[in-house]
This record gives sequence, C-alpha cells and structure tokens, in this order.
Amino acid sequence: MESEESATGLSTAALVAIACNAFVAVLLLLLCLILYRACRVPSSPEMLPVLALSEGATQKMNEHKYLLTS
Repeated sequence: MESEESATGLSTAALVAIACNAFVAVLLLLLCLILYRACRVPSSPEMLPVLALSEGATQKMNEHKYLLTS
C-alpha cells in the first residue's frame, strides 16, 4: 500500500521548488533583456548627449581659451 504522495511522483515541496525556480528563471531572463537593451550602442550617432555643450558654447569657450593664452 503506497501513500498518495508517492503515487503522484512529486511531493508538494518539490512542486513548490520547481515553481520558484521557474519564477527566478523568468526574472533572470527579464534582467538580461533589460541589460542588453541598456548596453546597446546608440543607433543614431547624430543624436547629441544630454550633457553636451552647444556649438555656440564650445566656440565661446575656445575663444576664451585663446584670449587667456595670448
């Protein structure tokens, strides 16, 4: 006479462990997807970074440097 648990093959604890591992695998896949999208090289190089100075500001800085060194 076998118990009902051994007849099904997997205990409740084993099923809970499988479900938790599947959930962790989905979270890891999502993390890898986010990291892949965050680390990609920008596809359009003509876009300026947010902290980049405008052309007028860089030209003014170059003139200012020139005035200081002469």
